[in-house]
Amino acid sequence: MKLLFDDRLVEPNVRWLEDLRDVAYDTSWMNTAPHVEAYFMYRDLYLIPEHRNVLVAHDLRYDITVIPPLKMGREYVKTLGHYHPHVVADARYTYPELYEVLEGEAHYLLQRPRREHIERVDDVVVLQARQGDKVLVPPNYGHVTINPSEKTLKMANLVCRSFTSIYEPYKLLHGAVYYESVDGTFLQNRLYAQTPDIKLRRPVEVPELGLTKERAIYDLIEHPRQLEFLVAPQKYASFFNGLFDQR
Repeated sequence: MKLLFDDRLVEPNVRWLEDLRDVAYDTSWMNTAPHVEAYFMYRDLYLIPEHRNVLVAHDLRYDITVIPPLKMGREYVKTLGHYHPHVVADARYTYPELYEVLEGEAHYLLQRPRREHIERVDDVVVLQARQGDKVLVPPNYGHVTINPSEKTLKMANLVCRSFTSIYEPYKLLHGAVYYESVDGTFLQNRLYAQTPDIKLRRPVEVPELGLTKERAIYDLIEHPRQLEFLVAPQKYASFFNGLFDQR
């Protein structure tokens, strides 16, 4: 499915349903699943060449992902899930990521494992986001995006462009620490040795970083210094601390 971005048609990278076999809850259903697209990824987008130059100069990338409504047996359709590598300048932090829901709704399932023990998770947060919401995935969390509705989910993201996402831990442990079933409940993944209770949260605005409901994240490309937290999160620890405290 091509994406009309401004006046250009953009070809996607496609994640097929069978690509999610290693992280699916309903394995028996997946054995007979149809050969259909699970979601579409449109990478490295920009409206004008000047924006592309700004993104590259500041080591950033703007993407769009489209997830049609789909059920994977007893589970809602979701992304494969991934972690980010550690920041070169400070190994205490992994790279964060910034999302915006453009259409539909999303559940972002975030999990923070112990540094050397991916099967032991210390924190689990589900951010329930709707159109216009900004979702900040802080350092040291992996994440899965779920489309829990009958509508197409379209979301944008900004991320550091100079690393590759890490998918293997999710495949090794057969998915995230929880699965979201089509009846709205969360089912525990028994392959994890430690599974905290889920914190259900709504995304919060962070005006100091330019993250408000009224402002599209694409507009931040015009003010790239406000996006430094994506490439140097160690300088912004105070913004990440307590991000998921009850507000």
